[in-house]
Amino acid sequence: MLTQTAGGLGELAAAFPFEWWQAALILVAGVWAGLINTIVGSGTLVTFPVLVAMGVPPVTATMSNAMGLIAGNLTGAWHYRAELRGVERTLLKLLPCSVAGGVVGAALLLHLPESVFGYAAPVLVVVALLFVVFQPRLQAVVRRRKDAQAQAAAEAARARGETPRPLDPDRSAQPAALYVLVTLAGVYGGYFVAAQGVLLLGILGVFLLASLQAANAVKVVLVAVVNIVAAVSYILFAPERIDWWVVALIALSSSAGSWAGAKIGRRLSPVALRTVIVLLGLVALVALVARLL
Repeated sequence: MLTQTAGGLGELAAAFPFEWWQAALILVAGVWAGLINTIVGSGTLVTFPVLVAMGVPPVTATMSNAMGLIAGNLTGAWHYRAELRGVERTLLKLLPCSVAGGVVGAALLLHLPESVFGYAAPVLVVVALLFVVFQPRLQAVVRRRKDAQAQAAAEAARARGETPRPLDPDRSAQPAALYVLVTLAGVYGGYFVAAQGVLLLGILGVFLLASLQAANAVKVVLVAVVNIVAAVSYILFAPERIDWWVVALIALSSSAGSWAGAKIGRRLSPVALRTVIVLLGLVALVALVARLL
């Protein structure tokens, strides 16, 4: 029995596709991605270039990375549960949009030729990097809109002779554009994953009638839902394209990173975080273009 167990462990170790330093680098990238996803978003722009640089094919890297990040997504969602109070019903209405979008995005990734992803990935990396670079301006716009919404609600309450109260998202009619854009963000996330959190926060910050903190909490949950839907699609329809070692390494490390991000990550400089994201995103861009050439 012991001999069989030892033999099984030996075969498992022999099947490990990375050198020790490569595995260590992937683990560090996963921790950093989990931390970034909790604070800023765009953690995939850390793990994706590392995986590609380690020789993982781009589509396999995207699929395996999305599956591995689910653990970190759920950890982050758990830590933001308090901010979801007051938007529960709105979140339940948005969940089908993310599910539908995630299914469509995953279907595109699975059924389009890999060469299409090879050409699309560099463009999507550039789009993701632009979201990251302009995130401070986007957040400033969102804050101004939220302040204007709160002021308008307060003035309307005073005009009715009532005491102004905080905006109640679950009692407010959300604009139709919110549901359409969340669905499209789900398609993007199901296909490419990277920076969908930043994209979603921009959409929710502008169109969701709630505070910025509540919008961020909703974002964390919707990103987790898109990744879960995509992961189920990958397992059902393309299990042979999943690198389970990558999934395990990213899941373990991103969970630790998400925990750290919720505890201490807000002390880190956002500029430093964005700098790391942009630099590694550029590495991914160079690697993807080099593959095409």
